Amino acid sequence: MVNFWKMNGAGNDFVVLDNRDNSLDLSGDQIARLCQRQRGIGADGLLAVEPAQNGADYRMRYYNADGGEAEMCGNGARCFARFVNRLEGGQLTSTRFETIAGTIEAEFFGDQVRIQLSTPHSLTLNETLELDGDPHLVHSVNTGVPHAVVFVDELASVDVKRFGAATRYHSHFAPKGTNANFVQVLGDSHIAIRTYERGVEDETLACGTGMVACAIIHHELNGASSPVRVQVAGGDTLEIGFIKSAQGTYEKVTLLGPADFTFSGTLSDL
Repeated sequence: MVNFWKMNGAGNDFVVLDNRDNSLDLSGDQIARLCQRQRGIGADGLLAVEPAQNGADYRMRYYNADGGEAEMCGNGARCFARFVNRLEGGQLTSTRFETIAGTIEAEFFGDQVRIQLSTPHSLTLNETLELDGDPHLVHSVNTGVPHAVVFVDELASVDVKRFGAATRYHSHFAPKGTNANFVQVLGDSHIAIRTYERGVEDETLACGTGMVACAIIHHELNGASSPVRVQVAGGDTLEIGFIKSAQGTYEKVTLLGPADFTFSGTLSDL
C-alpha cells in the first residue's frame, strides 16, 4: 500500500510520492501506468521525494508521463517544494533541493511558491527550420531542459500538437529532442504561451521551464524587462524574474506561481 498525492502547478499536474526511505523503485512502465489518464491516476508527470545526496534538504526525482526521467520541471519543482513543506508541518519559509539540472531554491508565499532555477544555457536565436513543410524562425535555450520557442501572431489558431511534434522531433534537436513553445506578445513584459512537452507528447496546460525560456527569449528579442508575466493555457498568469549580467548570462532566474493540492489516495497495486 503506497500513499500518493495529486498536485498541480497552473494546471500542469503531477502524482507525488514520498520516497524518503528509498523503499520505492518504480519502473518506467509503472510510472507510465500511474500517469495514464484512462487507467491510472492521470498526470503529466510523477515527482518523488528522496534524501539529498549533495548537501541540500531533499532530492527531487521527476519523471515524464512516458516513464522517462527528466532533468527538471519548473511547475513540478513548485509543487515539490510545497509538498515537502507539508511533510515538515508547513513551518518552512524556504527549502533547497537537488535535481539533475542543479540545486533549486524555493520560498513560500501562502499557496504560491517562488523557485530560483539553475542558470540557463545554450541560447540560440533566429534559426530558420522547416516545420511541417514550411520555414519558421526558431529560438532555443536550455532552462534545465531544452526548449524551442516560436513567436506567432495569433496563439489560439496554432495547432500545437502538430507543430509541437514537428519541432520536438526535428533533426536539429536530435537525438533527445526538445520541448516546443509558441508565444504571442501581449505587451512589453507580458506574453501568452502554449507548450508541447517532450515526454508527455502533447500540449499541457502549463510548463514552468517553458515559461522561463519564453520570457528570456522575449527579453533577448524585444527588450522585455523583468519581471515578465506569462499567461498559460490553463488560464493562470505566472511571473518570471531574472538579472542579465554584463557577460550576457542570466542570473537569479525565478518563477513565481501556484502549487495546489488536488487530492490524495492509496495505491494498492503498482
